[in-house]
Amino acid sequence: MSYNENNFKVKGEELLKKVKELIKEGNVSRIIIKDQNEKTYLEIPVNVGIVGALFVPVFAAIGALAALAANFTIEVIRKSE
Repeated sequence: MSYNENNFKVKGEELLKKVKELIKEGNVSRIIIKDQNEKTYLEIPVNVGIVGALFVPVFAAIGALAALAANFTIEVIRKSE
């Protein structure tokens, strides 16, 4: 199995929505959230077995991050076969 990477630039208010979309895709293994200065704020390992209520604290943390900065980069590491 190999991995590939994608980066998305988003505004603070779009951050949570984009992370939820990426998790729903299902082929994501890790999400890394960075600010405009490339400082890593949060790394989220995305496991297939983790669903629903277990993501609630993660979503709360992402919502708090969105209030801290205006622009973020979401680095997505995807599983590819």
